[in-house]
Amino acid sequence: MDYTNPNAPTDSEILTTREGMITLCIGMKQYYSTTGVQTLYTAPGTTSREVKGVTTFTNILELEAGGSALPTFNGNVLGLWYSMLHTMGMADDLIKYAPGVLAADNATRSGVLGFANLFKAMSIGGLATAFEQFPTQVTQSGNATFVTRTVALTTAVKLLDDAIAELAATPPPADFNTRVLGTDINLVDCINAYRARYNMMLGKYPEALAAANAVNLTNKSQFAYSAQSPNPVYQQVQISANFKARANFGLPAGLFDAADGRLAFYLSTPDVVVGGETLKTLKGFFDAIDKPIPVYLPDEVRLLKAEAIIRSGGDLNVAKTHIDAVRTQAAGDPFGVNANLPAYSGAITTDALLLEVYRQRSAELFLQGLRLEDSRRFGRPAPPANVNPVPATFERNRNFYPYPDQERLNNPNTPADPAI
Repeated sequence: MDYTNPNAPTDSEILTTREGMITLCIGMKQYYSTTGVQTLYTAPGTTSREVKGVTTFTNILELEAGGSALPTFNGNVLGLWYSMLHTMGMADDLIKYAPGVLAADNATRSGVLGFANLFKAMSIGGLATAFEQFPTQVTQSGNATFVTRTVALTTAVKLLDDAIAELAATPPPADFNTRVLGTDINLVDCINAYRARYNMMLGKYPEALAAANAVNLTNKSQFAYSAQSPNPVYQQVQISANFKARANFGLPAGLFDAADGRLAFYLSTPDVVVGGETLKTLKGFFDAIDKPIPVYLPDEVRLLKAEAIIRSGGDLNVAKTHIDAVRTQAAGDPFGVNANLPAYSGAITTDALLLEVYRQRSAELFLQGLRLEDSRRFGRPAPPANVNPVPATFERNRNFYPYPDQERLNNPNTPADPAI
């Protein structure tokens, strides 16, 4: 039953030619932007209460219930695990073969390696969002070594640092930029934005601030979609109707402002009530089959600057200026995400400003695959153990996911599941 597709390139054609390297870059971006984004945004988005699972599919109900009863055979957890590792495998192939294949073409080699390093780092960061430990190197033997999130994120930052150095030394050629990046992605800005994000997750605040300062906030990078390659969150929420957006960004009272312009950007009517919860119609980047999704949002970078300054004991008034740049923005955001709020008027203390950063991140970065990580990093209340389902009053229903059965059955290195 192993049929050969005569129209598909062979592995040797992909991994031994310049054209193959470029084609694999395009395929990796297409896979991550569809399958990867869908799993990374909707599964942790359910766990962190941004959306609610509303269908009767068992895997969706399990994800919505969360807690210690979330089974190791849950299909959505497996989907997140597999899609990130599959992206990592494609990036690993590019990193392994590009130096030899493109030895005489330094410009293309630089573009391919920079792009591959970015997507491998992004897949590591996606796994770090949801799992305590995981491999950072894909193997065919089934015995990949697990490392901690700290080790993995350190690897991701090293990949991004290497990518910046590679691109600075040798810029990619015009045809690589045209065919792989197009007009949608600024590679250097993306790398620096993710350097800032992952250094923050590691607690490396000066490094996070330096990387954030290197991002051009007037540029935007986005994943493009079409009827042939549809927006994956639109497919899950609007077409398959597996999820609905929670009101007020899924936040409890006190963590959102009713006058926030981002409520109308991301959420709309008609409302429905499911299980006593008011659910909204999702807008923003997810209300059309061909709506682009940001690779990152510029205001995330501003908030990373503020957080880095606050956590490193810097000038809190400078941190406030970055927060206010997000709060008071009434127009001009490259993606049209404008809070249009007054400047921050609360206490100028470390704890108060960190809470304000969390509030702003929760609104600005709604359903961008970051809330679960943010909930842990900002010390939001953890869900109770051995309470199933976890009440919706808790801001997240898991800390980390259990490891999928398929991994445990095939890999003896799989560690014990987290309690919750």
